[in-house]
Amino acid sequence: MSDIQTLIDMGFPKEKAERALEVTNNKGVEQAMEWLLAHADEPLPPASDAAGDSTSSVTETPDDTSAGGSTDEQSAAVAKSLKCDECGKLFKSKEEVEFHAAKTEHSSFSESTEEKKPLTEEEKKVQLALLEEKMRRKRQEREENEKKEAMERERLRIKSGKDMLEARRKMEEQEMKKLMDQRKREKLESQQARDRVRVQIEADRAARKAKESSGPSPAQKPTSTTPTKPTETKTYTTAKIAIRMMDGTQLVETFPAGQQLSAVRLFVQQKMDSIDASFGLMTNFPKKVFSAEEYDMPLDKLGLVPNAVLIVTKAP
Repeated sequence: MSDIQTLIDMGFPKEKAERALEVTNNKGVEQAMEWLLAHADEPLPPASDAAGDSTSSVTETPDDTSAGGSTDEQSAAVAKSLKCDECGKLFKSKEEVEFHAAKTEHSSFSESTEEKKPLTEEEKKVQLALLEEKMRRKRQEREENEKKEAMERERLRIKSGKDMLEARRKMEEQEMKKLMDQRKREKLESQQARDRVRVQIEADRAARKAKESSGPSPAQKPTSTTPTKPTETKTYTTAKIAIRMMDGTQLVETFPAGQQLSAVRLFVQQKMDSIDASFGLMTNFPKKVFSAEEYDMPLDKLGLVPNAVLIVTKAP
């Protein structure tokens, strides 16, 4: 707030406040206020009013001389102040009347022959004390308003921080939920793949049992009189597979000879830390990478009985 606005808020007219600041070289509100109290009885009318008064006094001179003996009565009835009809307060200038009307909303004023008495030293001290108290209250109100504004800014800052933390927490919860849903979906797909392999293995086992229960076909009678010794072909019922993982570790497992190669692949997938199914199987001697169609073939048809070494490779 500017010095002139502070003086106006204290009750001084704007023109007097400006004059006080000009006289004191704008050294502050206190010096200007002391000057105003010391010259409270000295009205400061505008230059136009002073010129008008001088003109009127010149023009009125002939009328006064023509009036003769009524001059004393007219001078006695000259208005010396302005009076508020509602509260009875006296004012020396129009500026004081306008300020009083704006402050109290009083609207009834009249001229008065009463002269506004100058302030005594005691009254000046009291007025100065009142003004200082008013300044102190305004300063206190301003400090309280600044504290409230600072507290409000701090509250908004804390609220903004809490809102950001809450938004971050919700985002993390959503990411965690998505990750859990993805893991559940992958686990379900893996379980479905194992079920399909298991069903296929059971079907192969049932077909093999049905073939064995039907019995061998009757042997043909030899045409020659000399019996020939049939060639014995040794059949294997199991296949011992050594599996070399991509990290260098090795697994050894025994599978039924009639089981499909996909069962070996499922076994490898279960032993891996991740559920990524993008890998393949190959043999080193002879070097061969098994195709998707060969995973549905039994181990004995692929030449992996009774023993074989398989290597886990990345999918092409």
